[in-house]
Amino acid sequence: MDGNRRYAKKHGKGSIAGHRAGYNKFEEVLNWVKEVEIDHAIVFAFSTENWNRGRNEIKALMLLLKFTLTKRINELDNQGVKLKFVGDLSRYNESFRKLMDRAEKQTEKNPMTLYIALSYGGRAEILNAVKEISKLSSECVKKINEETLMKYFWTKDMPDPDLIIRTGGEMRMSNFLPYQSVYSELFFTKTLWPDFAKSEFEAILEEFGQRKRNHGK
Repeated sequence: MDGNRRYAKKHGKGSIAGHRAGYNKFEEVLNWVKEVEIDHAIVFAFSTENWNRGRNEIKALMLLLKFTLTKRINELDNQGVKLKFVGDLSRYNESFRKLMDRAEKQTEKNPMTLYIALSYGGRAEILNAVKEISKLSSECVKKINEETLMKYFWTKDMPDPDLIIRTGGEMRMSNFLPYQSVYSELFFTKTLWPDFAKSEFEAILEEFGQRKRNHGK
């Protein structure tokens, strides 16, 4: 969901206003996803690198997260959305982790799963998995394969993405799901995230449906 800060700059506003506009777009796009009956979706909400941003900007992003977990959770629950948080959640304080846990438990029986990647980085996820595997016995380590490796990922319950959309004009993955996306169909658009329109979303889905996917076969 790239382009919030550039959107704010384009409109003569501060970065925080851009993130608020981005949050509103997130809720809008979630409705589009539900309309076409997509069962699993993931949003890259906050990366491991984002912790290096300014204190005020991080604080504003945390307030948006808290708003979701407190003021919007009942609405998401009523919409049939199951929330799952993936990433290095240990970097959040105890009160935030309790809110995340409560949101997951409240929505766990809903049919559509929304994975929110927080403090997430693909390299960090793989490194964490390796560290966990290193604690196993040598015999268990010898039996590790792709399937068992992924059981140690933060995203272990999530199916590999069929389709990844990046807004904002950058044509790179930026440490997002490097292992899981090897056979994903990638779409890059110059549209800034808050400007992302339903017509463009639908056009991407239409093109995705026309692509031949053979997963290397």
